[in-house]
Order: sequence, then structure tokens, then C-alpha cells
Amino acid sequence: MTVVIDACVLFPTVLREITLGVAKTGAFRPLWSARILEEWRRAAEKRGPRDAEIAGVEIALATAAFPEAEVRYSTATEDRLSLPDPDDRHVLAAAVDSGANEILTLNIKDFPGNILAREGVLRRHPDEFLFELWAEDTSAIAGVVEDVLGRARGHGIDTSNPRALLKKARLPRLGKALFQV
Repeated sequence: MTVVIDACVLFPTVLREITLGVAKTGAFRPLWSARILEEWRRAAEKRGPRDAEIAGVEIALATAAFPEAEVRYSTATEDRLSLPDPDDRHVLAAAVDSGANEILTLNIKDFPGNILAREGVLRRHPDEFLFELWAEDTSAIAGVVEDVLGRARGHGIDTSNPRALLKKARLPRLGKALFQV
């Protein structure tokens, strides 16, 4: 399964780390375009120059970990597509031209299912997507989440309530499944 990952899933950190960690297990093949990576960098830059610098390093690490993830799309494909937000057409164009099965995004309203269906692409929220992968292989996904939480602790992030941390990362269903109270 090939999945184009929208910039809003690549930034913030916890969501990206879990998503790409799951991709490293072989559960799916992540894809993105240069423009998606640039949107990630610009989103970080809005938080300040240090965050932009960190994003540059994180982008380099992601591209090194997934050297075949970057895809190109044609302007002809982008121009023929229509979405509620024209600035999102490039994401769908990347999916169409790469033959991706799905787009992983938090921007559900900007990617109407009926439009994507005409292109043979499914829109997925990361929580739904990762929860389904967890249901297929609980130990692999749980291991990824534990690894991400361990790295977060190493950076001084409070992980005493992992379910709340996953909820903040927009993964409430996965958090509930992994950390039932």
C-alpha cells in the first residue's frame, strides 16, 4: 500500500514519528513531494528560526530513511484537479501521478471523498489509518509508539500520560487502544 503523507501529518513531531515509524515496519510505503516537504519546513519556520533549522534536519533524516518516497507530479495533473482549497491540489496530484492508494491528512474537509474516489484515491485520517494497522499487528505498532515515547522522554517531554500525549498528537483512538485506563 502506498500513501501520500500530507504536510500536516509530517509536522508535528509525535504524529510524524509514529507514522514514519510504522512505515519503517513495512506496513505501508510513504510518499511525499518536494512541495509537501517545503510546506513542512514553512510550518516549522512559523514557530521560529530554530524550529525551521530542526525541520531541515528532520526532513533530511526522513528523506534518508525513505529515499524513494519523494515523487513528482505533473502540472497538467494538478491543473485538471479541483478541490475546495486549490492549494491542496498538489497533494492529490502527487497521489494520482504516483499511483498512491491513499492520502494521509488531518484536513478531511479539504479532500472530499467523492472527488478523491474519481481519482482512485482514498483519504485517511492518521488516527483511523494507524488504528487499523494496530488492529492488524498490535505488537509492531505498540513497539513503534513505545519507541517514540522513549525518545520523547529523552528530550524532556512528559510521557507520564501517554494516552493524553497521543490525543494531543491527534491520535485519540490509537491512544485509547494502546493505553486503556
